[in-house]
Amino acid sequence: MRHEDTRSAARRADAAAPRTVILGVAASDSHVVANHLIAHALRARGFHVVNLGTCTPVAEFAEAHAEHPEAEAVIIGSLNGHAHEDLRELPDARARGQLGCPVILGGNLSVGSRKDSSDLERLRQLGVDVILSDPELLPATLDELRERTLAPATAS
Repeated sequence: MRHEDTRSAARRADAAAPRTVILGVAASDSHVVANHLIAHALRARGFHVVNLGTCTPVAEFAEAHAEHPEAEAVIIGSLNGHAHEDLRELPDARARGQLGCPVILGGNLSVGSRKDSSDLERLRQLGVDVILSDPELLPATLDELRERTLAPATAS
């Protein structure tokens, strides 16, 4: 088999393998309903969901990623508005190479009824790659991230 054929076969095998995501709720947040609904919806689409549940610190997301390095993304929900405080250890985990996949964040991401774009920018500065306002956008977002990851392999 030629080298090009081997790479094509490997890409097809990767595309057919179950897609893994790591899901959890931020460290100070015990809101579980959306977490279970998202896990159920992703499993129905064929994803292998490693669901860490509620009150998950960054270190536990990093441990889960070490156990599942094939994970396409870490998905974090936060409904109590304390996402920035809960993710303050994210830059260190990223710098140590513990979370090499995209981090997706969604929910109510700041305290108070008045929301400001600076709240989202602060989360991006921590290392959040994608901020979602609607959980129904999650499957398409995961597909887009996967396409970006596979695109360089396809071009070679």
